[in-house]
Amino acid sequence: MTPHSVAVLSDVHGVLPVLEAVLAEPEVRAAELLVVTGDLAAGPQPVAVLDRLAALGERALLVRGNADRELVGLARGTLAADTAWPVDLWAARQLTPAHLALLDGLPHPVVREVAGFGPVVFCHGTPRDDEEVVLVDTRPTKWAEVFAGLPEEVRTVVCGHTHMPFARLVGGRLVVNPGSIGMPYGRPGGSWALLRDGQVSLRHTPVDVPAAIEAVVAGSAYPDARAWAEGYLRAEVGDLEALSAFGPRDGRG
Repeated sequence: MTPHSVAVLSDVHGVLPVLEAVLAEPEVRAAELLVVTGDLAAGPQPVAVLDRLAALGERALLVRGNADRELVGLARGTLAADTAWPVDLWAARQLTPAHLALLDGLPHPVVREVAGFGPVVFCHGTPRDDEEVVLVDTRPTKWAEVFAGLPEEVRTVVCGHTHMPFARLVGGRLVVNPGSIGMPYGRPGGSWALLRDGQVSLRHTPVDVPAAIEAVVAGSAYPDARAWAEGYLRAEVGDLEALSAFGPRDGRG
């Protein structure tokens, strides 16, 4: 069945209380399909988040992010530990073989038919690379490179990775980034997107930030869970700071 409503979440990064707040939104609960565009577990509550997402069953489509791929590499020793963020290395060590099999089996990219949109590509960084950076102000020539391999009939691309929500046209294609659940830049809370009957809307779910921080601390054995949660759940990094930091990575020079 072709869904008429799709809720898109991204970059959960192992933060359960904000994920729960977004999943409780009436329009998320009513959506026929829920897509999570990568970076599910690399954070302070990896097991709880993966179990919660797995419990959604076939209603949820989970797409691989670069951090998902890296957690598997860290856990299996194919990625050097000295290249990892401390929380990622810790998270990798918490995962069971079943969790690792789930992450290792995630697809990227995924194409699904959505009513009012036709075939939609869901990816993490870009359709061709789960770690490639594109931003709201990325130059047209870069977008042309990114989309060079897409069939002409694909007119909508939904990505993640950079944790900042936007929706824009690029040469007639609609590009959507829902933002981040667990590591937002710019403002606290969970950002997500709704695709419904040919229309896209960017949504934001406010949370009780101090309560969410305490929930992360109570639900995590990560030694630096409080400092991590204080920094990311309070969105201490602004969107303009993040754009400045990510900008050189889209090849703009």
